[in-house]
Amino acid sequence: MNTINVRYFAAIREVLGPGEKVQLAQGATVAALRDQLIGRSPEHAAELARGKAIRCALNQTLSDESAVVGEGAEVAFFPPVTGG
Repeated sequence: MNTINVRYFAAIREVLGPGEKVQLAQGATVAALRDQLIGRSPEHAAELARGKAIRCALNQTLSDESAVVGEGAEVAFFPPVTGG
């Protein structure tokens, strides 16, 4: 298992907080992480639902959900448009 840091931004952060540490199987993708998080709570399920447009970044680089998440990685989830 890998320990990774998950960060949330914009409207997602308002509901789920700034982030959390998560245990993730070695070789898992961002998609697998999202599915794992969806199963965490009703709030996670609503905010990260598969029907919602969500952007993600792996180690501060925009990424698609097929990217493999390594030990100590940071994965961020945010809406496609954020205010400044």
